[in-house]
Amino acid sequence: MTKQQKEKQKPAHEIRLGRIKATIWANQTTDDRTFHSVVLCRIYKDGEDWKETTSFGRDDLPLVQKVADLAHSWIYQEGASAAE
Repeated sequence: MTKQQKEKQKPAHEIRLGRIKATIWANQTTDDRTFHSVVLCRIYKDGEDWKETTSFGRDDLPLVQKVADLAHSWIYQEGASAAE
């Protein structure tokens, strides 16, 4: 896959609760198996621009935990669906 193709690749799924977001990526191995990776971030506004950071404050952590749990459940269900 070329760099341009990777840049245009869309996430397999996104989960968002408030300011916390999980982006789930589906990746293919050389033997055509799929594995998933997850990027967690916090969304914030800087002036007029929306930005993302991977830094979380104390009060963000309960939502980080919930979003991570939902991402895990989604990936698990995807694996179960693919095995059927």
